[in-house]
Order: sequence, then structure tokens, then C-alpha cells
Amino acid sequence: MKKSSRNNPRKRICPPPPQTSARTYIRVNTADIGMFRFLLEGYDNLGIFTVVNKFKGILMLRYSPHLKREAKAFLKAAATEMELEILPNY
Repeated sequence: MKKSSRNNPRKRICPPPPQTSARTYIRVNTADIGMFRFLLEGYDNLGIFTVVNKFKGILMLRYSPHLKREAKAFLKAAATEMELEILPNY
């Protein structure tokens, strides 16, 4: 009798751990920094951000390179809630 695949689950290949974090620089209104933090906390373990320049509202979002697609989706969703500009190279 043939074994079903249910009894033998596939082994998932885990990508190697990244050596560095991916970074994206973002400009928001200074009044929206708290809102950005609130929205980022809603996306559990996506990444962390640092305020680079609090007077200009420039933030650095750090995340795993494996989560690049999810980070872009987050920034697209956050742009619907606030004015947000992705800076090419800060």
C-alpha cells in the first residue's frame, strides 16, 4: 500500500540568516512619527525604526531582507494614513 503524503510532511528549506538588515529611509510629517510607530507595531516583528532627524521627520526603517515584500506592503498601507515619502538614498 502506498504511503500518503500526509504522513511524510515536506521539509521546509529555511533561508540562511542575513548578514545585514535592509534599510529604507522615509520622510513623514513630524506630527505623524507617533502614528508611524503605532502602525508599525500593528505589523508584528516586521522591523524597527529610528528617528534620524526629528526636525525634518526622517526615519530609518530596518527589517530583514527576507521581508522586503512585506515592508513595501506596510509602507503602501501607511501611505494611505499619512503623507509619506520614501527617500532613495539618504
